[in-house]
Amino acid sequence: MRQSRALAVFRDLAPEEESFRDAVLAGLARRQKAIPCRFLYDARGSALFEKICETPEYYPTRTERRILEDNAAAIAALIGPGAQLVEFGSGASRKVRTLLRALDAPAGYIAIDISRDMLRRAAQRLADVFPELPITAVCADYTQPLDPATLPPAPGRRLGFFPGSSIGNFIPAEALAFLAGCRPVLGKGGSMLIGVDLQKDADRLDAAYNDAQGVTAAFTLNLLERMNRELDADFELRRFAHDAAYNPAAARVEIYLRSLADQIVTVAGRAIRLAKGERIHTEYSYKYTVESFRRLAARAGFRPVETWTDGDRLFSVHLLAN
Repeated sequence: MRQSRALAVFRDLAPEEESFRDAVLAGLARRQKAIPCRFLYDARGSALFEKICETPEYYPTRTERRILEDNAAAIAALIGPGAQLVEFGSGASRKVRTLLRALDAPAGYIAIDISRDMLRRAAQRLADVFPELPITAVCADYTQPLDPATLPPAPGRRLGFFPGSSIGNFIPAEALAFLAGCRPVLGKGGSMLIGVDLQKDADRLDAAYNDAQGVTAAFTLNLLERMNRELDADFELRRFAHDAAYNPAAARVEIYLRSLADQIVTVAGRAIRLAKGERIHTEYSYKYTVESFRRLAARAGFRPVETWTDGDRLFSVHLLAN
């Protein structure tokens, strides 16, 4: 058996574990309790999200993959040769393979993700598939500004890649700040390829975020399990429910953990009171139109270049110039 080559670079810039504790305690002390969605993605949460992407109801992953496959040659032609690819929130690094195969002589791949274990595994698998490609894995919170000096130098232009409509997890002001924060990383002449979920009927969206197998519910409830594991909490999962629904007025799916009883739980030594029906916000998923996302990108300083959608206009992929 051929031995896998080592990764070119692994850089650990992840925040200290205390930040999870601080964020949880601060979020649970608020009138509207909330925990940042980035904390859903520990090792188990990341694995559960991969399973969500395989459920019949969850259309975004397979639709985006088909758009990329159908338009890879056109995307590559617009990018040109020798680009260094930077993926924000790389996860399992699956969709990026389509781009790497299509691009003309890519100069390297940089995977950025907060989930340390998944990042290492995914980057090593990619190194096995593309043995000649320089690969750097950076463990970091990609939602925060990233110092370009922490990345390998780009011999040519950079292409940012942000698939999966993860942009929808940001409220609009945060999405604007994230896009603007990507621009220094991409540099002059760089580009951004980003997947964006589109507005559609509520029934399809509600089904996608409440799959019949209960995988999405397990993903949300895993946040409580993570607090039990890491913060000495005593949540009883049977006393909580996954609560997700589309809010058409705000054009977003809203996801919560709902308390099924009046209860007091302990987290990191602190007592937290929850009323029956009270909810802990975990995630938003904003939905855009092609035009509204282009306007957002332009406000962040990007120039929209091209947009690709599927035949049913469920999903869109945008190429933006820096």
